[in-house]
Amino acid sequence: MGTLTSCSFSFSAANFKLRSSFGSCTARDGMGFVGFRRLKRERLLVSYGDFGRFVCFSSDNEGHNEGDREDDLAKESNAVTATVSAEEVEERHGSEVDLDKTTPPSISSRSSNLSPIGPAYNNFQVDSFKLMELLGPEKVDPSDVKLIKDKLFGYSTFWVTKEEAFGDLGEGILFLGNLRGKREEVFSKLQSQLVEVTGDKYNLFMVGEPNSEGPDPRGGPRVSFGLLRKEVSEPGPTTLWQYVIALLLFLLTIGSSVELGIASQINRLPPEVVKYFTDPNAVEPPDMELLFPFVDSALPLAYGVLGVLLFHEVGHFLAAYPKKVKLSIPYFIPNITLGSFGAITQFKSILPDRSTQVDVSLAGPFAGAALSFSMFAVGLLLSSNPDAAGDLVQVPSMLFQGSLLLGLISRATLGYAAMHASTVAIHPLVIAGWCGLTTTAFNMLPVGCLDGGRAIQGAFGKGALVGFGLTTYTLLGLGVLGGPLSLPWGLYVLICQRSPEKPCLNDVTEVGTWRKAAVTLAVFLVVLTLLPVWDELAEELGIGLVTTF
Repeated sequence: MGTLTSCSFSFSAANFKLRSSFGSCTARDGMGFVGFRRLKRERLLVSYGDFGRFVCFSSDNEGHNEGDREDDLAKESNAVTATVSAEEVEERHGSEVDLDKTTPPSISSRSSNLSPIGPAYNNFQVDSFKLMELLGPEKVDPSDVKLIKDKLFGYSTFWVTKEEAFGDLGEGILFLGNLRGKREEVFSKLQSQLVEVTGDKYNLFMVGEPNSEGPDPRGGPRVSFGLLRKEVSEPGPTTLWQYVIALLLFLLTIGSSVELGIASQINRLPPEVVKYFTDPNAVEPPDMELLFPFVDSALPLAYGVLGVLLFHEVGHFLAAYPKKVKLSIPYFIPNITLGSFGAITQFKSILPDRSTQVDVSLAGPFAGAALSFSMFAVGLLLSSNPDAAGDLVQVPSMLFQGSLLLGLISRATLGYAAMHASTVAIHPLVIAGWCGLTTTAFNMLPVGCLDGGRAIQGAFGKGALVGFGLTTYTLLGLGVLGGPLSLPWGLYVLICQRSPEKPCLNDVTEVGTWRKAAVTLAVFLVVLTLLPVWDELAEELGIGLVTTF
């Protein structure tokens, strides 16, 4: 036999309202406590206090009293007494109906003198959504939203027709509507008025309207305005542990750069050391003190690699400083093959516009590439100078097949006879420049938040970055770009640099034509630098000595 569950309410002073979908809080079930369970499923906010009492009891569907079930009810409910905040219910439910103060005739109206569970449960809120709000980022104040709509938006700026959640976790407000002027002028006006109305409390973003069906009648894409708290949208300060980690990584990068300098002298190293590092069957390590005499001669190459890294970071800072963009300390990534994989440098403030994003992103690679190419070119000239023969080192000629662009430049400078051999005598500056250019090219790949990914996102938009990123991952996975370094670099990007950069304050205004051309040229040179030379082409061009095909 089914059971009709009912609820009795008693309040000291309140007009309690419930959403009509609750009905009369009845349900067909074999348990008298199902009404309370249903309220929990409906996400009703329940708290213990002095606001009133909420008691569930039941009678069978034939109208009999529930005295015979009172003991079972007491065991299940454990003397549950709760108060329901009418204001919270109204906030969560738009459509409401007044709850009749009188109990229907078919439902028992007996109240229960159940005592509260205890003071430990005072003000306890059974609501998972409220818990998520408390643990998540602070949301925009609804009163501020109303104030901003009244004071900022209107016929002369932007007519708001709809509001949506904005931000990674919906912690902001996105205003959608119709633009009533030139977007840059309207955005500047809204930013200044926002400071006057709310103070230094919020950041206003101008972004493209999501799921827009067409362009703006005034030209260009349709825009919308996002509002986020500053403490939510802006990156936090650098912590002490981050400084410690950055210092440790820099020390490791110094060690890997020195190691690269020692490895470049492979034709001079003791045979037992060379055998240990080249023979996979070698087990017993040699005496590492044998390497100490080669440290001094390895330092120039290490200085060159570290110089490229520092030039790269200085380029970023010089471009960011005039635009008042803050950057984090660089986190250098050591690598024994190239000396370093570059550095991770984060934006510590929100970028004002996409042009700034392109400028700051390109400044570092351009500065590092300028120094790297200078060392590479000078090294090639010294390699063909007989007076510098004592400083040259022998390297396998197949190394020049790792880059189509650099291999062609080396072939044109050193000549066919020097390159078409098993080993090539080159100056250490060639190795430093080669490693610097390769590292710069890897960092300019158009994917994630690498310098190349940021530049593509700023120049062509986030949609273009998705396409470029998928293509880059595919080429790295197939080994088409980067040769044997493609797999470790791809894993590094997936782990550390895969996420795109956050939007700028003005994420709509496009960059100029020359910036787009500069980004396109840079990506083209990156492909030529990282594209290996296959054996048939290498033999035809005279880049290295190819004995088998």
